[in-house]
Amino acid sequence: MGLPLVMAIILALIPRENRSIFRYGTLAATFGSLLIAIYVFAQFENRLDEAKDEITFIEAAPLATQYGYIFTQRSDWIESLGISYHVGVDGIGVVMVLMAALVAFAAACCAREIQTRQKEFYILLLLMSGGILGAFMSLDLFLMYFLHELALVPTFIMIGVWGRGQNKEFAAYKITLYLSIGALLTLAGLILLYLHYKTFSLVEVLHAADIGNALTNDSQSLVFALLMFGLGILVSLWPFHTWAPIGYAAAPTATAMMHAGVIKKFGLFMLIKVALPVLPAGAQVWLPVLALLCLGNILYCGLVAMRQKDLNLLIGNSSVAHMGFVFLGIASATLIGLTGAVMVMVAHGLLAGLAFGLSGYLHQQTRTLDMEKIQGLLASMPFWGTLMIMALMAGCGLPGFANFAGELTVFFGAWETYPVITGIAMWSALVIGAVYMLRAIRKLLHGKKGETAPEVEDITSWQRLPYAILLTVLLLFGFYPRLITEKINQSEPTFRQATAVQPEETE
Repeated sequence: MGLPLVMAIILALIPRENRSIFRYGTLAATFGSLLIAIYVFAQFENRLDEAKDEITFIEAAPLATQYGYIFTQRSDWIESLGISYHVGVDGIGVVMVLMAALVAFAAACCAREIQTRQKEFYILLLLMSGGILGAFMSLDLFLMYFLHELALVPTFIMIGVWGRGQNKEFAAYKITLYLSIGALLTLAGLILLYLHYKTFSLVEVLHAADIGNALTNDSQSLVFALLMFGLGILVSLWPFHTWAPIGYAAAPTATAMMHAGVIKKFGLFMLIKVALPVLPAGAQVWLPVLALLCLGNILYCGLVAMRQKDLNLLIGNSSVAHMGFVFLGIASATLIGLTGAVMVMVAHGLLAGLAFGLSGYLHQQTRTLDMEKIQGLLASMPFWGTLMIMALMAGCGLPGFANFAGELTVFFGAWETYPVITGIAMWSALVIGAVYMLRAIRKLLHGKKGETAPEVEDITSWQRLPYAILLTVLLLFGFYPRLITEKINQSEPTFRQATAVQPEETE
């Protein structure tokens, strides 16, 4: 978190004439964050075991340690309101931080298309990266919300200033309207939590709810509804999803990679880490509703994706459809389902970064993403074409990619509680997803190249690096999902409270 934000301040002091400094400074900050994230990911279990061993010798162990958080730092911020700078990671947080750092570095590498007002763009990109990394690490609810907003606001500006197409202003206004409403509903829910617990500390709220100082059932239902719909709008829950495809289609490449791949996961992250464990009675009321709404994402948005001729609109609608699988895993409120939901979040973050990065490169080459006008690209762009085939196949759940492992785990977790909904979701993933992904492969890569088709150049040399990194990690987690599941399962206290009250079985 610190490196991107500090670099943003440094770049703000440098004259705009030094254009190369902005790009290389952003690359250095995001690469440094990635190295730190890899170190924390690799050392997580060892450090957690050491912390658990220390608990046996300490009567009053820190609450953060009791709830599985390590690498913690805390300092008072607004003491009168119980707001503090408090950060750390647990099993869920550490995998989300790694995914966010990977996509942030890849997005910085793919931002070379920006040729105007580079200083402002790279500063905003650093704010996005630092803000969302901090939100995933925050153990203070106000800080978590504040850092997410810090990451979210640049999205509106970047689409309006550097966006593509004639509808970029409309897309910027629409995404601003929807996400502002979602953020306000979420803030209202957090304020109600604060009024009851008198603190914004996540671990203190979790502890209070764990020992019986919970809200009444009616209050839990109200707060859970505010959080579910507020965060759901931020994640593009159907029917509040229409901002996402047009927003991503109009966004610069790096912006689409960061928002679709990383920032959109915050709402899901907060549902799992805050709403489920703190408000189990409210979850029992609203999770069946969430399970029904997720069908809109999976089925309706999948059908819409089948009709798209623009590559970015296809990827955008596919992205919204994939959020339905995460919602289904959350709605199951089972250990298997929640583990699968986090796996899908990580896998989709990497896939969205890869897919929007590749589509952005194609747009630089052709100045269009209309699949009727650009066909037969595999012959002239073999590297790009191979990666695009793999990305699209990962999107329809091909075994070997992390998406398959996550979606399969979600289906196992949700089957007992929602058999009908799970069956429809499985059919949609296998049939609808395969149809629009394979159709895109046929048109883009294996179609007949027209006489008026633009000349294109393949990705060469070091420009291949960000795409290769994302694809490699996607395959690594696909073949060895235990690399992330073992860490996710270390969030036992959160999962224990989140699964305490099961939703009623739905036929």
